[in-house]
Parts: sequence; C-alpha cells; structure tokens
Amino acid sequence: MARHLITSALPYINGIKHLGNMVGSMLPADVYSRYLRQRGHDVLYICATDEHGTPAELAAKERGLPVAEFCAQAHDAQKAVYDGFALAFDYFGRSSSAENRDITQHFARKLNENGFIEERAIRQVYSPADGRFLPDRYVEGTCPHCGYDKARGDQCENCTRVLDPTDLIEPRSAISGSTDLEVRETKHLFLLQSKLQHEVEEWVARHEQDWPQLASSIARKWLTEGLHDRAITRDLDWGVPVPADTWPELAAEGKVFYVWFDAPVEYIGATKEWADQNPADRDWKSWWYEADDTVRYTQFMAKDNVPFHTVMFPATELGVREPWKKVDYVKAFNWLTYYGGKFSTSQKRGVFTDQALDILPADYWRYFLIANAPESDDSSFTWEHFTATVNKDLADTLGNFVNRVLSFSKKRFGDEVPAGGEPGEAETRLGEEIAGLLAEYETQMEALQFRKAAAALRALWSAGNSYLEEKAPWLEIKTDKDAAALTLRTAMNLIHLYAVVSEPFIPSSAAAMRAAFALPDDTATWTTPEEARSLTTLQPGIPFTVPPVLFAKLTDEDLETYKERFGGQPA
Repeated sequence: MARHLITSALPYINGIKHLGNMVGSMLPADVYSRYLRQRGHDVLYICATDEHGTPAELAAKERGLPVAEFCAQAHDAQKAVYDGFALAFDYFGRSSSAENRDITQHFARKLNENGFIEERAIRQVYSPADGRFLPDRYVEGTCPHCGYDKARGDQCENCTRVLDPTDLIEPRSAISGSTDLEVRETKHLFLLQSKLQHEVEEWVARHEQDWPQLASSIARKWLTEGLHDRAITRDLDWGVPVPADTWPELAAEGKVFYVWFDAPVEYIGATKEWADQNPADRDWKSWWYEADDTVRYTQFMAKDNVPFHTVMFPATELGVREPWKKVDYVKAFNWLTYYGGKFSTSQKRGVFTDQALDILPADYWRYFLIANAPESDDSSFTWEHFTATVNKDLADTLGNFVNRVLSFSKKRFGDEVPAGGEPGEAETRLGEEIAGLLAEYETQMEALQFRKAAAALRALWSAGNSYLEEKAPWLEIKTDKDAAALTLRTAMNLIHLYAVVSEPFIPSSAAAMRAAFALPDDTATWTTPEEARSLTTLQPGIPFTVPPVLFAKLTDEDLETYKERFGGQPA
C-alpha cells in the first residue's frame, strides 16, 4: 500500500479556533487520514501550533504572560479541543521547537549559499510611542484595495491581498494604537523569489491539473502577477533567530525569521519532533527527503493559505537545492460563514470549537461540517440548518434505525442475533444497492470530494431505512417469525457495516455501533463493496446490546437557546 503524508494548515497560537478553521483544514485532513488507514495505507498525519510572529506576542501581552509561557499554555488548550474533536494526529507539534529552529536555519543558510537571499536596507515603520520598529502585523489600518479598516500590515483579512505595512491607509500601532508613526531605515533579509519565478511556474504547471480549481487558480493568479522578492526577517522578541554564523550583524540586532518563512518548515520540523520521540522506530527523513517516488503528500487548507503553500514555500524548497518532498495535492477550501458573515478569531464572531463541544458531542459537529464543507464555494452556518441536519441525518436516519432494529429484536428474539430464514429477493436487491453506494462512497473519498462522500454515506444509511420499511418486521412477526428474524439479522449486519464505514466521519458513534455486537475477533478495518453485498458478517447467535441513543434530536427550544447565546446573525 502507498505511504501518505498528510498535513493541515497550522492553527495560530492566539486563541481557540472557530468552526470555519476546523472545517477548512484539520477536520477534513482527519477524515481522509482515517479513511486511508482503514484501507490499509501507511499514513502520517502531522500538524502543529504556529507559535511565532506578532499574533503570539500580542496575545501574550494581552494575557500579561511571557510569550513562551503563553504559547505553552495555548498549545495545550488547543490540543485538548482537538482531542475533543477526535482528531487522530500522528503528531501535533509546536513551531517553537528546537527541531523547527534547526531546519529553518538550515534552509536559510542553503538559500543564501545558492544566491537566493540578500541583505537589504529598507525603510520600516517605527513607533516612537512604543520605542521600536513595528513588524507588519503590529501595524493596522485601512486596506488600499478593498477599504477594510482592520487590515494588518501583512495581509488583508477581508480580501486576502498580501500587503506591506506602508501600503495601509491611516496606519496605527497594534500595540499602543498610536498613529504617530515614522519610517526609518533598517536591514532585513530578502528571499529573492523573482529569481525562482520560472522554476515555480514549471513546478505548478506539472501539478495544477490535478489540484482543485480553487487551489490552481490562486497559484496561477500569483504567478501571473509575478513573484516579488520578500523580506523574511522581522523585529520581534519571539521567533526563529537569524543564525549568527551567517548573519552576525542581524543576529546581534535580534532579528528573527518571518513567521511565514518558518511556519511551513514546521511540517518537516514536527515530523522530526515525532521521530525524535522514538528514533529507533521512526525515520523522519524517509517522509521528507528523497521521498518523491515513495510518498504521496496531501495538504489541507483554507483559500487564504493557498498562496503560501503553492507558491512561496515551494519557492523556498526549490531554492534550497535539496530533494525535499513537495506537496502533490492541495485540498483547498472556501470559507464557512456564520449567517453570511465571516467567522473571525480576531473579531470573536461565530461558534468556536471549545464552545461547540460544550453544547454537543464531537460527532454532531464532525458530520455537519464535512457534509456541508465549503468546497466549491463558501457555505453558511446557521443554527436552523445545523439542527435540521442533525435531526434528519443523524437522529432520524442513522440513530433511529440503530435503536429500533436492536430494541425490537431484543424485545422479540432476545439478546442474540436471530437466525431466521434464507435471504430472498429483497435482501439480494439490498445487497446490490449497498455495494453500489459503498463503491460511490469510496470513489468520492479517494477524490477528496467530502460533500459527495457524505451524500453517499447518508444514502447508505437511508437504504437501511427503506429496506426496513419495505420488510416491516413488526408486521412480519405476526405471520412469519423466521421472515422477521431474517429482516432483523440483515438490518443488524447493516449496522455493523455502518459502524465500519462511518468511522472517518463519526468515530465515537461508529465505535458505539460496533461495540453493540460481541463479535469475536472483530478486526475488520473496512468492508469492500463485494463483501457488503452479502451482509453476512454477523451470524446467528452473536450476542448484542442496545447502545444508548446515538444522537439526541434537537428541539425548537434548543434552537432558540443556541441563537440566543450566539446570535442569529453576525455582529
């Protein structure tokens, strides 16, 4: 089987993330990783907190903590939420690690040796009120392109255009709010992306036909506009330091690398962190170095991260002139909105992941978010849509099927899978239908089409309900007990099938369904369409129990409570 390296965009350290961040990177990566593992592939799913740059410093300042202490606490808090969502990372690291520092500095030295880094004197924003040069994110103002009045000096959150602090209209210090800003001369390192333009173009051309249109169009737009040389150092107290053996003057001034230079390197750094925990059994370089022919690398991210992963970091890897693994497939997502307005960490608008888990278990959120993933365009979260989806798909279609099959069988036949007669025409038709739907599910999962995969999974669940309504065992038992037993045994086999194939979407509920049956040596990781056609995994006599209700139906009162707490529309 293939080796699959999977990464999702690193969540910033400055606070718990919202649902839009979850569905735009980490959750679909987890669903895909789980699916590939079930199909027998060798999978390494890597992520980490992105801990450098101004967001970390500003958040630490707001909390009154040293930045290192703040990042350690915030990393643990974020990891606890991701554990709550059952994200099965192989490793969740930290970009402030020694491993990331060493590899980032190695990349910088190699780029310098190859003529792709240049030291330049530039004019930079200085705040007399703060007594310091202001890195790009320490400068806020109005975007010159779209007029958004809370744009940062590196990028406009509204239109996603990359900016320099001096581009902003009416700039102000993010530290003190002072508008008394000056422009002074200082030195920084520049990555000469312009010299790598043609190499990046050739690399993108070899891959973009395989990528989603969203990812390829963003990469092509950046390349059409032309790659510009970009400063890769900042005046910050927290970050990967410029190595003194190569740039002693800048190191003495305390320069650190720009967060968007070191953050993508952390995919490699986190893999080394993972390997360093058990070096005898883990080889991090086999995933990243000279791995083009042995590893399939898939990245997950929202559209605002696409330029950095399809253009800027590939330029860095190409310029290093070493055989580092580059991404094969970029799964890019549009935005999940909150009643048509943007989720925003900085503006505290929308539902945040810790709040979501306070309300309902993770599987409710996992299913809803993936079933409505913003793949082809932006999608909107509303409480009305959420409650309707939970009630229709999870409570009624899946949960009710499991409960009524097992409860009715226990009541009429005891706590073992009943025997009954031989499968007939209805069971043959059902087997063919299930096989076809499962094949469709596999096709969409392989293609990373998550909404279509969710639709196929939902259709699998619906097929069980249709079969149950057609056979009506509550009527069959009045005239033909063996026929009713066959129907229930077949339905129980469907439940076991659902437990196996639903695991990527709803792992906790899948485990509960599987645990309902005391099936000896139940080690099945997947059920193929051909195996599903027979629906004979559970033989008569297997003990079972009726699990607790898988999904509670949400009421109108629940809906009103949620809307009152979070608001029915963006602020």
